Amino acid sequence: MAEPHASFVIGDVTIRGRVLNAPMTGITDLPFRRAASRLGAPYVATEMVACDLLTRGRPDVVRRAAVGEGLPLTVIQLVGREARWIAAGAAMAEAAGADIIDLNMGCPAKEVTGGLSGSALMRDLDHAERLITAAVEATTRPVTLKMRLGWDDANRNAPALAARAEAASIMAITVHGRTRQQFYGGIADWDAVAAVKAATRLPVIVNGDVIDAASARTALTRSGADAVMIGRGAYGRPWIAAAIGDVLETGAELAEPDLDIRLAIVLEHFADSLRFYGDALGLKVFRKHLGWYVENAPWPEVPAARREAKSRLCRLERARDVEAALIGLWRERRDERPAA
Repeated sequence: MAEPHASFVIGDVTIRGRVLNAPMTGITDLPFRRAASRLGAPYVATEMVACDLLTRGRPDVVRRAAVGEGLPLTVIQLVGREARWIAAGAAMAEAAGADIIDLNMGCPAKEVTGGLSGSALMRDLDHAERLITAAVEATTRPVTLKMRLGWDDANRNAPALAARAEAASIMAITVHGRTRQQFYGGIADWDAVAAVKAATRLPVIVNGDVIDAASARTALTRSGADAVMIGRGAYGRPWIAAAIGDVLETGAELAEPDLDIRLAIVLEHFADSLRFYGDALGLKVFRKHLGWYVENAPWPEVPAARREAKSRLCRLERARDVEAALIGLWRERRDERPAA
């Protein structure tokens, strides 16, 4: 296994760190990607973008692929079933400014697999390979692939798909250590990702159940992967990829932001969401982030009070009221801290 803090290369792109942020629908929009990037994340992928809807110009889908200032790297993740839409989406992603184009063959959601996209493609490797070829031939940018271990335990064919992907000029592979049938249940099988690493010379990124430095280090060791990807562990913690990367590099303890820094992070993320979506939609979209920020805040652990604070904030209807309530809540909690 390579040193976890060293840079690695995907095509002609150098990734300056080995703890990456996963693409997450409804989460990794442009404001979140900017927040994580400001805090040192080396790689934050977009939300999953449906190629057919992107090429047809549906506004909410186009917005998911938004490229903006403040991003050291833009990774646009595409999903689809038809080669013509995959090719068109890849070309559009490159034109929009993507540094890397990622293909989703791992999403387990029924609305995705029901359309024979996402992890459903692991049931038809011939067609999966055709889609990979369509994307690679439509763009000059590096194309990567995100997958699961397979459809179910009887069909753990990730190594076979990885070998085909490499032959079709994919530049890196991310593997979530569960099958589609597991969804997010059970425990991610990092050991099984080692079989994918053995099947290809490409960089392999291990994903699933990475929430802190200890789990990141264990996932890397057991999988032999070149990098690790954090998904749900970044909810309310846009700094976590950079923080874990620092631990892996230096051996120091995980550095979590203090209350004042967290408040500044929340307010900047909120303001960016309002600018990006407009006040009404920006507030609606941000509420889930707001809840996670409160859940993860380093306050005295009084679950009922934390739930009440989250509920109160998420009921507010005006952006300026949310900002004022946030500042007030943080000041209250700061004043509650015992003196050193």
